[in-house]
Amino acid sequence: MTLDEVMDQLKLLGTEQTKKTFSRHGAKEPLFGVKIGDLKPLVKQVKKDQALALALYDTGNHDAMYLAGLSVDPKAMTREQLQNWVERAYWHMLAECTVANVAAESHYALDLAREWMASTEETVASCGWSTYTSYLSVTPDEQLDFAEIRRLLKQVEKTIHQERNRVRYTMNNFVIAVGSFVVGLHEEALEVSGNIGKVHVDVGQTACKVPLAADYIEKVKAKGRIGVKKKTCIC
Repeated sequence: MTLDEVMDQLKLLGTEQTKKTFSRHGAKEPLFGVKIGDLKPLVKQVKKDQALALALYDTGNHDAMYLAGLSVDPKAMTREQLQNWVERAYWHMLAECTVANVAAESHYALDLAREWMASTEETVASCGWSTYTSYLSVTPDEQLDFAEIRRLLKQVEKTIHQERNRVRYTMNNFVIAVGSFVVGLHEEALEVSGNIGKVHVDVGQTACKVPLAADYIEKVKAKGRIGVKKKTCIC
């Protein structure tokens, strides 16, 4: 498919209701309002064309950018391309899902996660925490730096309630990920989750809620899923 053909398909799949929903959450024009589930049939057609996937992101159209994240080959992404992506991710869905998930499966996952987490830009910082979170979900425990993760847990415990809005949200998710995916740090993450308690995040005019980390981890434990990794975090 060509870029124009994909954009035509996205336009046909868009609905005003979905467009309004995305807009309430933070999406801006241009966008068609395509449900994520409706993007999946297009992924198969775009997936083998890296240049097309990159071109979709470059359109600046939200639906095309999200489709790019589902279709691109993370291992083929350069550091420069990922940096360009995070700089253009203007709202949390693109930053914390699209860019973070692709970066997490790239060759630069940890380098970029660390760099972005320290950013003064809220969206970039939240992307950094989400990148590390997604990395934990797909990486075997023996390949993880436990000392670094412990330091990050302590950082969250000390600073989360003073952090920027979306950074609070992604820090909370990081604690959940450690407690859910990393067997050796499960108890420590559970302790931190109890210490931070309820995390307040302004989610705007939406029905979104911030999960209580301790409760979430306990639910994963009750299902016998602690330490069960994902095959991919791209979704």
